[in-house]
Amino acid sequence: MYEPVSSGDGKRILVDRVWPRGLSKEKARLDEWAKDVAPSTELRKWYGHSVDKFDEFTRRYKAELEDPERAGALGRLRELAGEGTVTLLTATRDVDHSQAAVLAALLRHGA
Repeated sequence: MYEPVSSGDGKRILVDRVWPRGLSKEKARLDEWAKDVAPSTELRKWYGHSVDKFDEFTRRYKAELEDPERAGALGRLRELAGEGTVTLLTATRDVDHSQAAVLAALLRHGA
């Protein structure tokens, strides 16, 4: 979320449940805010961005994504990715250990 907008970003989609602090909607330049694909508040709080918990977070998050509402939101991301470049945005500083990384892997590999 905090990196500059790039012409190669394609569709810019926020995949957090909560709006990032200190960032205006104009500056974010989002195409969509996919709240329904974000991890539950309970899972997010449990994880606390502790890298040691990332594998278990990934497992639990994938299980959450099987919920019909979240599965629909994931389907929408897949649809957008099928149309062209999609940039998944998160306010998390450690993007490699975030829901955006899990979602990107699912979009790339369908796993």
